[in-house]
Amino acid sequence: MTRAWIALAATAFLLGGCETVGGAYDRMFGSSTKPVIPELAPIKQTVTMTVVWQAAVGAAEKNVFFPAIDRGVVYAAGRSGEIAGFEAETGKPVSQFAAEQTLSAGVGAGGGLIVVGTGQGEMLAFTDQGRPLWKARVLGELLAPPEIDEGMVVTRAGNNQIYGFSAADGKQRWLYQRTPPSLSVRSHAGVVLHRGGVFAGFAGGRLVGLTLSTGAVGWENVVALPRGTTELERVADVTSLPVIDRNQVCAVAFQGRVACFDLARGTQLWARDVSSVAGLSVDDRYLYVTDDKSAVLALDKAGGASIWRQDKLAGRVLTAPLGVGNHVVAGDIQGYVHVLARDTGALEGRLATDGSAIAAPPVELGRGRFVVQTTNGGLFAIAIQ
Repeated sequence: MTRAWIALAATAFLLGGCETVGGAYDRMFGSSTKPVIPELAPIKQTVTMTVVWQAAVGAAEKNVFFPAIDRGVVYAAGRSGEIAGFEAETGKPVSQFAAEQTLSAGVGAGGGLIVVGTGQGEMLAFTDQGRPLWKARVLGELLAPPEIDEGMVVTRAGNNQIYGFSAADGKQRWLYQRTPPSLSVRSHAGVVLHRGGVFAGFAGGRLVGLTLSTGAVGWENVVALPRGTTELERVADVTSLPVIDRNQVCAVAFQGRVACFDLARGTQLWARDVSSVAGLSVDDRYLYVTDDKSAVLALDKAGGASIWRQDKLAGRVLTAPLGVGNHVVAGDIQGYVHVLARDTGALEGRLATDGSAIAAPPVELGRGRFVVQTTNGGLFAIAIQ
């Protein structure tokens, strides 16, 4: 974070008591102090990037909206309540309807169910063609997309609460909550569902594994411990989604570490110092993370050893990276998509979208394709050749 922005955040904390400190997302959208974005240096384009299809939903403005994929359809939403579905292969519209409320997060999709949330803590469920099914309420703003699996809808409120609802009727099944620290990074990260488990990172550097059916705590462990003497120095929050790779789950903390844990028992396998707000991803070879200066790192996912570090995009507020075949992709604050070589981190190409920020990580479509959503509401399905 810039020094000027840290001072602004500290002032808000002192005046408001328990406040959230925005990270990269709020530096883009929430703070009156805007970062100076470095110019892009020319590169030799060694890959061909093609927009396979593009579409539009409503603008996200100050919110971070994530697209979702279900049954070969990409669903996306805009802040004013527009929801649309497009064939992942062709971009052909297959669904379009309105929630008729202002939304605060992206769309959750699974099993033909579409779920969105509002800043007033209301969750709305629809069929994939827009027929309303049920409503549910939580205590707090919904900043992340709900997740759907095994007959459950799991959503996360901005006050460190995770709720489990029945996908059939929206009845609350369980609630997990923990006390937030006095100062934390505003996070748009939700939860990851996998094999009957719910995995989520929290302020204070904690990673938790819950049972999907009951919300019971399976395990809890430390990604990073707060360090330093001031409140700001001691912020060590997991602000992005964990990632799962076979039998391990990994997470990264702001002003902290990246760490991987045994999926079933929660025992730590390895850790190394990396600070990140944007997050991480994993493919069949490496673990990738975008650090808080927008450098992209590739790490050995078995032990955390450094493979490469690409810092030529520093300061451009990159999203979490995504491995796509032999490449790694990330979006930036000015709507560019950057391609790096998987084995070396060399810059291979870039593609402009609509000029507005790409705040949510790219979503894989398969066969060397991925989709990004911009804050102006653009959806771009991109192929690399």
